[in-house]
Amino acid sequence: MFLVITETGARLISSELGIVSSELKRLPSLLTGTPAEKIEYLPNRDIGAVIASGSNPVDAMAVIPCSAGTLSAIVTGASDDLLSRAADVCLKERRPLVLCLRETPLNRIHLENALRAHDAGAIIMPAMPAFYFAPKTIEEAVEQYVLRVLAQLGLPHDEQYHWKGGAA
Repeated sequence: MFLVITETGARLISSELGIVSSELKRLPSLLTGTPAEKIEYLPNRDIGAVIASGSNPVDAMAVIPCSAGTLSAIVTGASDDLLSRAADVCLKERRPLVLCLRETPLNRIHLENALRAHDAGAIIMPAMPAFYFAPKTIEEAVEQYVLRVLAQLGLPHDEQYHWKGGAA
């Protein structure tokens, strides 16, 4: 498993999660709170990294969160950094690509770009938690959202809430 963090993403991790690391290779462990030995950090500027090629058998990719700028880079095929190149590879190889948009509200450009990404094969999954399972905390809502993302990547989890139907 690989972790790529954009420069903006590193800033968000610092301001929103309070995680600052001068040694970026430690970020997987800092983010998960575990040794994270199976997660390899790849610098976003490393356009020649293993995930930049379709010959590498990456199963799927999630961009979480996905800014409107990153969405734009992906749908235009800009591929001028590792994140957008790896997303482009997923699209061209027909591998699952989940884009978790963080913007709100969305303007017409955002909506058109999301539609273009969808039409190219991406799964558009705005960062909107579900409330039908009555989460008690923000952490529960976030966890269920992440579990739904994992399910879209083909990694279902027993802890994911599944709707059982309701009384009419």
